[in-house]
Amino acid sequence: MIATINNFQSDIIALTATMRPFAYSLTKDIDDAKDLVQETVFKALKYKDKFHEGTNIKAWLYTIMRNIFINDYRKKVKQNTVTDNSENQFLINSSPVTAWNDGERKMIMKDINKAIDNLQNEIRIPFSMHYEGFKYHEIAEELALPLGTVKSRIFIARKALQSQLQMYAN
Repeated sequence: MIATINNFQSDIIALTATMRPFAYSLTKDIDDAKDLVQETVFKALKYKDKFHEGTNIKAWLYTIMRNIFINDYRKKVKQNTVTDNSENQFLINSSPVTAWNDGERKMIMKDINKAIDNLQNEIRIPFSMHYEGFKYHEIAEELALPLGTVKSRIFIARKALQSQLQMYAN
């Protein structure tokens, strides 16, 4: 019996050199691989009574190593999980759907309307009519202006608004 225990220990020690590359392939770090091999040897010696004669010792050790690696990985993932134990779990229990807020849009429209109001009447009126859906020729008839003048005034209004509202570009 003592001879088999010594053989078991010597077999494990002899296989540590072949376990290192496998450990490194799992951990991708030399120090972590050494720790993994050491822990595998420790567990193999601790649970030697679970090893059955005739079983492939190398496969048994690799299985132990893989299981240790998987368990450690799961522990690390759990440690990186954030849990909130506070009474107010508003953020955790809130739905993934967010409510639409018109605040920003309303502020932009307020600035646009203010910029339009600041235009001179001769360019503001044709621009406002065009914005409301009137065609160029309808604006020209209504204001008794040539078509080219209406187009020019609307263009000038657009350029003036573009420069005043440059903060909203892009």
